[in-house]
Amino acid sequence: MSLPTTTKEYFWKELGSLANLSFRESKLPPLKSHEVLVKIHAVSLQYRDLVIGLGQYPANVRDQLVACSDMAGEVILAGKDAGSEWKPGDRVSANFCADHIAGETTLEIQQTAHGGPIHGVLTQYKSFRPHSLVRIPEHLSYEEASTLPCAALTAYNALMGPVPVKSGDTVLILGTGGVSIHGLQFALASGAKVIVTSSSDEKLKIATKLGAQHVINYNKTPEWQEKILEITGGRGVDHILDVVGALDQTLKAIRIGGWIHTIGFLNGTAADVSLGNLMKVCYIRGVNIGSVAQFKDMNRLLASHPEVTRPVVDKVFAFEETLQAYNYLQSQAHVGKVVIKVV
Repeated sequence: MSLPTTTKEYFWKELGSLANLSFRESKLPPLKSHEVLVKIHAVSLQYRDLVIGLGQYPANVRDQLVACSDMAGEVILAGKDAGSEWKPGDRVSANFCADHIAGETTLEIQQTAHGGPIHGVLTQYKSFRPHSLVRIPEHLSYEEASTLPCAALTAYNALMGPVPVKSGDTVLILGTGGVSIHGLQFALASGAKVIVTSSSDEKLKIATKLGAQHVINYNKTPEWQEKILEITGGRGVDHILDVVGALDQTLKAIRIGGWIHTIGFLNGTAADVSLGNLMKVCYIRGVNIGSVAQFKDMNRLLASHPEVTRPVVDKVFAFEETLQAYNYLQSQAHVGKVVIKVV
């Protein structure tokens, strides 16, 4: 077969403004014998992608960075030394950190994160090392599967971590973005009761439709932790998925011995770690995506509960509408994920 020799892609000419997102056609490097060439069909956007472009990401990224970390695509060719696992036509996603195969992460592993330390996936074709690829569930479209590497896997790692969510637990989900919606779905698939907070009644209606048993508008109920205690009869919740940095309030809403899973760096508010909060003897766990092994475990859960866990894609943009997709993400009008269809 005739292999592509060029690829069209979006990259950051410089950081500091979304207007610096630039388009180019580049020469595709020859496929190395230990690599797998993938045609990328869909890319989903992360909050991280936005803050990188705005120059607000608290870590170094490479110059002229090809954007984004999350993709789904189709294997075109596997090199002769890439092993026998992958063949043309296989539908795959790449893990966020290419070298995070299993177990805990390390600084060295973090330096293999797509769309930051190494070039990203907002391109038509890209070569990957075979160990970084994961087969995507058969029932998902490329657009749906593109949401899995960061948003879904982060939520899975949080809620299925050291003490997994179980039937009968109560889980508090802050927000209605990609990680939050996946967290809602995984908690429901595990038999837990779910409470969701948002500033938008319309978004809360969607959360209710997805299965949340309780919803709270935090603009109308600023002391929402008191409502949480009321709902749980004063006990507090078992798990909290905190994507907004609301540690002062989550410490009051968690039960004794519960788990607060902190994700991202949205607000950075200072926590009120009073003696009363310390008496909760709860666990505060920072979550940084997940491994290939966890990705495979998550995909089995998705296949076992195909409808309740189906990714929520808010809007799909064409490849030439990539800047509009970024602007839409920045508007925070979305529920679930914003996806770019690569053609």
